[in-house]
Amino acid sequence: MRIDVVSIFPEYLAPLELSLIGKARQDGILDLRVHDLRSFTTDRHRTVDDTPYGGGAGMVMKPEPWAQALSAVAQDAQRKPVLIVPSPAGERFTQALAYELAEEQHLAFACGRYEGIDERVIEWAQEHFTVRPVSLGDYVLNGGEVAVLAMVEAIGRLLPGVVGNPESLVEESHSDGLLEYPVYTKPSVWRDREVPAVLLSGNHGKIAQWRRHEQYRRTAERRPDLLEGFDAGSLPRADRTALQDLGYDVVDGRLVRRRENAAEQG
Repeated sequence: MRIDVVSIFPEYLAPLELSLIGKARQDGILDLRVHDLRSFTTDRHRTVDDTPYGGGAGMVMKPEPWAQALSAVAQDAQRKPVLIVPSPAGERFTQALAYELAEEQHLAFACGRYEGIDERVIEWAQEHFTVRPVSLGDYVLNGGEVAVLAMVEAIGRLLPGVVGNPESLVEESHSDGLLEYPVYTKPSVWRDREVPAVLLSGNHGKIAQWRRHEQYRRTAERRPDLLEGFDAGSLPRADRTALQDLGYDVVDGRLVRRRENAAEQG
């Protein structure tokens, strides 16, 4: 996979030289290129922003440097790249989206700053890219670089050969719509706290069931919103029982909190 990142702070992306993503770059799995937006300016001050039309606070990133930078990214692309524009006004970045983007051959990221990028750049870019504004969450950052660091790692680690044991990708949080189960290691007793006995039993069937039920429990406690949209139509009886114990029922193939049922009946 090839990834291009355009930013006025290219040094911000230095962490992508470390750990598994850095190794993937060294091994040729990931071709990651970082571009300084100021290199595509033409004035002596390397200006990338100006005052907004219509007034208001802050500055807006000028269109021409972005057009020049993105043209350079797209000119030698084998196929139309996907341009991701980090923005609080974009679609939510999820594990499912990370899997989808990991299937692409070429991604580009446009790291905005100040009040954002001139909207005409987004319109123009659609001629050369598949443009997707993406939000890391419902909050605002100073720029797109932090979001890009998170997204590149989430996407890059899904590429074949990046993570040593591919099975670890299957059982982690959000891979199946649930949060991951708790994990433990040696010693079996630490400061009077014991590892759950089932994990020491050697019974792989019971261990798998315990882990699944712990996923339901943890998700219900920490992210109940994930369970509200969970497809429960084909769940085995043991899973349904575990969810009922947590206060959920299966209604028309989806999970519903029991208090919601009571409210409807009342």
